[in-house]
Amino acid sequence: MKFLAPFAFLASLAAVSAQSVNIASPIAGTSVRPGHSLNVEIDRPNSLEGSIEVAIVIGFESCPTYPCYPAAGGMGTVLYNGPYNPQYQASAPHLPPHQNFTVTIPSTAAKGTAHLNVAHVALTGVSDQY
Repeated sequence: MKFLAPFAFLASLAAVSAQSVNIASPIAGTSVRPGHSLNVEIDRPNSLEGSIEVAIVIGFESCPTYPCYPAAGGMGTVLYNGPYNPQYQASAPHLPPHQNFTVTIPSTAAKGTAHLNVAHVALTGVSDQY
């Protein structure tokens, strides 16, 4: 029985990582000012696999004098941590399910390159029917 528990855990990790999201806005190269608000649109591509959204975390990393670490290396300053409920919008039927978040860029951010990072948690391969 001990052998089955690690296998089930690894399988669930693969299922969680299979569902992805994309930062649709702002696009790469967008200029932002420290202390100002920014609209972040997080898209969830369409999928035939059932899923239940759990949460996302949006982070900001300022790296003006050195290369930014890959997003997998850390989140930076957390700007949002909470529920994620992407929906189709009647006013934008050409877009995939998405949700917009207004975040504030840290006032301490240095001038130069920065990254927005997103961590996404979803249960995939499950039904929302209990």
